[in-house]
Amino acid sequence: MTLLNDAPMAAPAHALTDEQAALVDMVRDFARHELEPHAIEWDRTKHFPVDVIRGAGELGFGGIYVSEDVGGAGLTRADAALIFEELAKGDVTIAAYISIHNMVAWMIDTFGDGAQRERWVPRLASMEHLGSYCLTEPDAGSDAAALSTRAVRDGDEYVLTGVKQFISGAGSTDVYIVMARTGEPGPAGITAFIVPSDAAGLSFGANEVKMGWNAQPTRAVILDGVRVPAADRLGGEGQGFTMAMKALNGGRLNIAACSLGGAQWALDRAVQHIRTRRAFGKPLSEQQSLVFTIADMETELQAARLLLRSAAQSIDTGHPDVAAHCAMAKRFATDVAFTAANAALQLHGGYGYLAEYGIEKVVRDLRVHQILEGTNEIMKLIIGRSVLEKAS
Repeated sequence: MTLLNDAPMAAPAHALTDEQAALVDMVRDFARHELEPHAIEWDRTKHFPVDVIRGAGELGFGGIYVSEDVGGAGLTRADAALIFEELAKGDVTIAAYISIHNMVAWMIDTFGDGAQRERWVPRLASMEHLGSYCLTEPDAGSDAAALSTRAVRDGDEYVLTGVKQFISGAGSTDVYIVMARTGEPGPAGITAFIVPSDAAGLSFGANEVKMGWNAQPTRAVILDGVRVPAADRLGGEGQGFTMAMKALNGGRLNIAACSLGGAQWALDRAVQHIRTRRAFGKPLSEQQSLVFTIADMETELQAARLLLRSAAQSIDTGHPDVAAHCAMAKRFATDVAFTAANAALQLHGGYGYLAEYGIEKVVRDLRVHQILEGTNEIMKLIIGRSVLEKAS
């Protein structure tokens, strides 16, 4: 996926600070030179570019909103949204994995004790170590509170047994945050644990064959009597589900930003295509229906960008409706981004269906964003319940 010119990407409708503008330039340079030229090949060969990802860590992308005292960049969620959008213009799949990695680093930084933060976070922030987030199970997807992986206390250790499903990076990462049941049914019985990749009894399923996201592995994580020291329990017993949901608020914004980046890349390609392609004796850009399609794509992506920025501010300021705000941003951005990318494919005609143009890859990659980090149907449930609760 090579850029057709050096014109700047569409700017957000809101003004950036000088620091944010410099940050965007830095990320854009990395995405253009380190991700974009390889994205199609990585997708085709299912190559997880760990070396390139570690290069992103050298620029501070492994701990974007992690505290500076443990090696993080200490940036805001609004800054993070800008970063993930730019990374996704280079490769949606790799940007999305870096988002998940940041969730892991943030959870340990935020909820870990001093010893845990010092032991685990610096190498995650630098991306010397890579992280995976383990919540979903074969029989507990949207109903995450029904998970059945168990953690049984045995002296100074817990014994973890169960299976996690659809885990990004699994088998290629170093640190796993695992949610397991230590108590009663429901969310109050769930606890979080930090599990290293070399733990005895930890194994992985086959790399899933997927529609998109091919450049990052997706495997089951199998825990067969894995012993975890009590010192590696994250927070107290029964606090895991709350931690997981708070992490998902940020994860939803990151995935929304990745969707915007992929869709913006596709829109930029579509604009170039209809400006240079001729049909029936004139440029496609003189076809009113196609101009209207471009107008809809641009309007909806700008609206999603503003909603994303608002939700990021809600996290940064601790707004009481943060979960609903993040759900709205995730639902809207992932839906309109997929629609825009699909429209870009249509505007390219038969060329959009060819792998070498990169449009069909973006369409495939963005489709899963409407499912992961909570399906968009669950996002609607969160939003609707929030509205009804405030009205009561």
